Amino acid sequence: MFDIVFWVLAVVTVIAALAVVLLRDVFRAALCLVFLFLTVAGVYITLHADFLAVVQILVYVGAISVVIIVGIMLTREMWHGSSSGKLRIPALVVGLLLLGTLVFTAITTQWYTSDVPPLEPTTAAIGVRLFGEGGFLLPVEVTAVLILAAVLGAIVLIREK
Repeated sequence: MFDIVFWVLAVVTVIAALAVVLLRDVFRAALCLVFLFLTVAGVYITLHADFLAVVQILVYVGAISVVIIVGIMLTREMWHGSSSGKLRIPALVVGLLLLGTLVFTAITTQWYTSDVPPLEPTTAAIGVRLFGEGGFLLPVEVTAVLILAAVLGAIVLIREK
């Protein structure tokens, strides 16, 4: 069952990544990026990497994507991508070189896998260590308040009078 879900999520992830690159509307590309991050979290779940899935959702979907979308919405003149195609050919060459390197690495690497999922959930153990006695609960909360203050300050600075 997990194999079918993994391959469906992998295909959807590739389609979302292509949409991020090929869409000319920057806002829609950013929304596709959020969807891409969510599907990557789903792939992590199918691989029994629940901690990575939670971090993916919290950091990328929750923080990075929101910052990107707020940045796009606050930039009035930048609703569409660059109309000039000066860098298309160099970007294509670099992309093909990167693709070739990745394919070569994936084919020549000996991949060791296990059919047995982890015996104990990793997220619970990491959560107890991070937020248990003597953990990092206070620094995490202070960081959240500082990020909220920074976002509110940015909104106040660029707001129309």
